[in-house]
Amino acid sequence: MVPKTKKIWMDGKFVDWDAAQIHVLSHTLHYGVGVFEGIRCYKTEDGRSAIFRLREHVDRLFASAHIVFLKIPFSRDKICQAIRKTLTTNGLTEGYIRPVVFIGDGEMGLFAKTNPIRVAVAAWSWGAYLGEEGIRKGIRAKVSSFCRHHVNSAMTKGKINGYYVNSVLAKWEVKKAGYDEAVMLDTEGYVAEASGENIFIVRNGILQTSTLTSILPGITRDSVLNIARKLDIPVKEARFTRDEMYIADEMFFTGTAAEITPVREVDDRRVGTGKPGPVTQQIQEAFFDIVRGKNALFAHWLDVLK
Repeated sequence: MVPKTKKIWMDGKFVDWDAAQIHVLSHTLHYGVGVFEGIRCYKTEDGRSAIFRLREHVDRLFASAHIVFLKIPFSRDKICQAIRKTLTTNGLTEGYIRPVVFIGDGEMGLFAKTNPIRVAVAAWSWGAYLGEEGIRKGIRAKVSSFCRHHVNSAMTKGKINGYYVNSVLAKWEVKKAGYDEAVMLDTEGYVAEASGENIFIVRNGILQTSTLTSILPGITRDSVLNIARKLDIPVKEARFTRDEMYIADEMFFTGTAAEITPVREVDDRRVGTGKPGPVTQQIQEAFFDIVRGKNALFAHWLDVLK
């Protein structure tokens, strides 16, 4: 259950949480053409609050909208401002932020070009997406029978609402089987990503993640690559197979919601020692230091609330 806050920003103004309603004939509800972002705000060690990589998230929101022919009726600066104000208006010092762009009601049918493009920003308190214990001890994952989208059947570089049916089905499948998260292969059988996260493995001291072929260019993924290079951890961006996952020394997921979540088991095979390994722990510690404002080297990633 999402904990209610007081206000949601909708189309340029704040409305009460319960008043943030849309018409049942809103186009996106029927056809899935909309885009969204997931962003986190953290309380830093000096008591202030900082949004992690806000500008990059907003840039990706606009890129996603461009991919599906949606023209956002606000500037990037206005959306950034709306995100900041949504947090402060609701008195949140930490939280998860969800901007969403969608097509409103008017015409129906696939080619509805006169409907308004609407924008909303909501924020709420949200802990570890895959559980606090998962962050500490690792989770159990399973390869789903559902493949990640082919690059010519879906635009895989956008966070597009309707495409997440694919992720929902994969997640439901593995959760019903008793696992925590799904691993999804691409249409050629290589490891792509999880239902809502990017995937990293470690073998022989080398940190590896899938190339940006059929996967979303995760902002946390990019953060991890930058952190690893600063820590002199060898990094490789290359496709890998599911059995390479099985024989990895370490494995973890990355994402705004998931943050850095270790994987202790995949397809009933123990990953490494079955506990978060040294590279995972090093990356995880560095990441949480950065978002808490403890690392001046990455201070430019933090948008501090005034």
